[in-house]
Amino acid sequence: MGRGWDDVAGRLLLRLAVVLHRAVAGRAAVERIQARRNAALRSAHERGMPVPELAAALGLSEGWVRKVLNGRRPSVEEETV
Repeated sequence: MGRGWDDVAGRLLLRLAVVLHRAVAGRAAVERIQARRNAALRSAHERGMPVPELAAALGLSEGWVRKVLNGRRPSVEEETV
């Protein structure tokens, strides 16, 4: 039963990452929100969400998502697919 809750939690965290990704404004806000988005993205992945699904939901490349999951900061050019 624990696996089911992890899946639900992962999907909710993915939705949170999507909302944060789409709601950015201003340079300082962008950095704060992207940090929160990246944390939610990592949490969703830890709970079983696959990289292709994370990338598709955010509209980002799989390579970019993998860099975030590994703790590296991708460049701006890599953010869009």
